[in-house]
Amino acid sequence: LRSAAAELQRNTPEALFPKTRNAEAAYSALLLLLGCWEKSHDLSNDDETPEGCYLHAIIHRIEPNPENSAYWFRRLGQHPLFLHVHQRAQEILKQSPIPGWQLKSAWDPYLFNKWCEEARRESGSKEKVALGIQQAEWELLFAWCAEEVNR
Repeated sequence: LRSAAAELQRNTPEALFPKTRNAEAAYSALLLLLGCWEKSHDLSNDDETPEGCYLHAIIHRIEPNPENSAYWFRRLGQHPLFLHVHQRAQEILKQSPIPGWQLKSAWDPYLFNKWCEEARRESGSKEKVALGIQQAEWELLFAWCAEEVNR
């Protein structure tokens, strides 16, 4: 991972993701995936876009700092990806139901933060499901940011 992170950082977001919805957030998301938490955090901290706020909230959930994550989700408000995250979470929970984990009618990032905190205290199936939902959320956000758009 270190060599991949070093290679990634030899490029600019715009060079890696030209004509995309949010090159900075896509770049920051890749850094997060490669374990460069601090660098990803620094970039998302400077990104005031909805995607930057969303990624910043995810970073603080991983940290873990659920209060700071909730702050960034409040700054974000609603996002078009919430519908897709909710659908993926439904699929994951259908395959691996967790007693007491019931989704609301729409994606609730605050509820998911709560579940992640539960999963940290109780490894096993809760942790596996929380990580699965978190991975799906990251994938959707990365794809959204890296999608080519006409400018």
